[in-house]
Amino acid sequence: METGEERPGLAATLRALNVALGRPASLWVKESSARNLRHRDFLAPRAALGAAFAGGRVPSDVVAAVTALGGPGVLAVRGCRQTAAGLEVQLRRCEAFRRLLGPPPGPGPAPLPGPQAAVVLLHCPALRCPGDLTPRRLRPVLLADHLAQLLRAQGVSTFQVPAVTDKRSREVLQQLRVEWPSGSTPSPETLSALKQSLSQCPYATPCERGSGVASPPEDIIYNVHLRSFVEQQGLEGYDPNLGVLLVTEEKLQSLAELQQAVLQGMAGCQGSCCSVVHVVSCEEEFQQQQMDLLWRILDPGACMDLQKHLVCGPVKVTNPLSPISADQYFQLRKRQMYEASVMKYGELAQDEAWTEVIDILTVAAIRFEMLSTAHRSQITLDLENSSISTKGTKSGAFVMYNCARLATLFDTYQRAVERGTYPPLPPASELNFSCLREEGEWLLLFSYLLPFPEVLQQAAQLPPPRKGLRITANTEAGAEGCSWEEMVCKFLIQLSMDFSSYYNRVHILGEPFPHLFDQMFARLQLLGAVRDMFHNALATLHLPPLSQI
Repeated sequence: METGEERPGLAATLRALNVALGRPASLWVKESSARNLRHRDFLAPRAALGAAFAGGRVPSDVVAAVTALGGPGVLAVRGCRQTAAGLEVQLRRCEAFRRLLGPPPGPGPAPLPGPQAAVVLLHCPALRCPGDLTPRRLRPVLLADHLAQLLRAQGVSTFQVPAVTDKRSREVLQQLRVEWPSGSTPSPETLSALKQSLSQCPYATPCERGSGVASPPEDIIYNVHLRSFVEQQGLEGYDPNLGVLLVTEEKLQSLAELQQAVLQGMAGCQGSCCSVVHVVSCEEEFQQQQMDLLWRILDPGACMDLQKHLVCGPVKVTNPLSPISADQYFQLRKRQMYEASVMKYGELAQDEAWTEVIDILTVAAIRFEMLSTAHRSQITLDLENSSISTKGTKSGAFVMYNCARLATLFDTYQRAVERGTYPPLPPASELNFSCLREEGEWLLLFSYLLPFPEVLQQAAQLPPPRKGLRITANTEAGAEGCSWEEMVCKFLIQLSMDFSSYYNRVHILGEPFPHLFDQMFARLQLLGAVRDMFHNALATLHLPPLSQI
């Protein structure tokens, strides 16, 4: 059956497999372990077949329809057979290599279904807190920064508030390669409009000051009865302890900045809807619910129903001699990274050229430490034990190391080409992908290169709250049902482990004999695609690839 040259996608292939079975429910499982991939690529388990077909036996015409599968965006099937495990499918692997690694195909998979705002405003109240930035407050900032990159990669206009005006906080964010606006003042008109709405609000009463000891502080200008508003509007998901909010000039300034950012974002995108995501720590959730309601009361516009709350779990720091700031956390991990590098690389790591490398490895360690855990769960930072963040296979340093190995490989190859040892890499259309027979090669293509565009799409999805305010942030596909902010980190960690296993086992640049060049060229094409995938994934974390370690 003719196969189109559109880039094949995992979702499109799974849909076609389900259609071939003639069943609306999804019955197929994509294999991911090297052991199972030796025999099959997809499996419809025996239990699922038993519920779908009489006696669990799949009719021969259905098996034939699965075997004949093909078409644009769909991976072609080599064979289909029913075994004790279920209905097994193996793909035409050489053709899959050609379609994914060959000349540039057509467009990738279509955007995932479901509403997605054209403009997203990411709000981090932690950046308004006085005093030093702490690990607890840093977590939602890193989360929002990562989400901003994922959304922009999908073409979504993204804005971040509040502007960071504190010099020390700006310096810490720069160290961590966080891109965040540093200068934005709400216009007097925006602030004046909110005050005007407040003066006319039926839920607000002016703050009266008397001579008694219970007189409110000077900066409080209104009392707003939030509970009355919640009950009258029938809103769900808010804390039952919300009562009267004491409104200050500072709170109105915060709302004015949010309001102005929304208006600017919508104006720049021709009036598209704007989704507002409040990325907060669990300790700040109550206060942000108050501000959410105050904004709804003062500006009951269309965007108010698109407010979402992304709540981060606590950050527990073990072995602290005293409360630790984000800067101290960075400096501690940097020292540990330096010591680990000196132990591994000796005097080389003490060279000045390593300063930037150590900085980038430190940022990678911290970002993976903060983002590899579901946002709802607690993070425990062991300040004394640095092995997980600086040495282990689940660390950001391990990911950066494997990315650097690829850079070294291609640098070595290029220098060999310049010396005349190897010929240049031929055009992709001239490569012989039938030379790719190692199980590790198929694992890299099938488990990583194939689903990667869809992993990024899924990671950038902002599902509406099922009930109440919180984003649940669970995915059905992707990295084993993990939450979106984990997806890229866990994808990179698993990719690094499987790439490292393959790279340690297979010699890419062999002897310069012509009869070995076809296999070398096909492997270089595969690993070039893996390198680009590393770079694109790391870019969502603001991590530049290292050329060497």
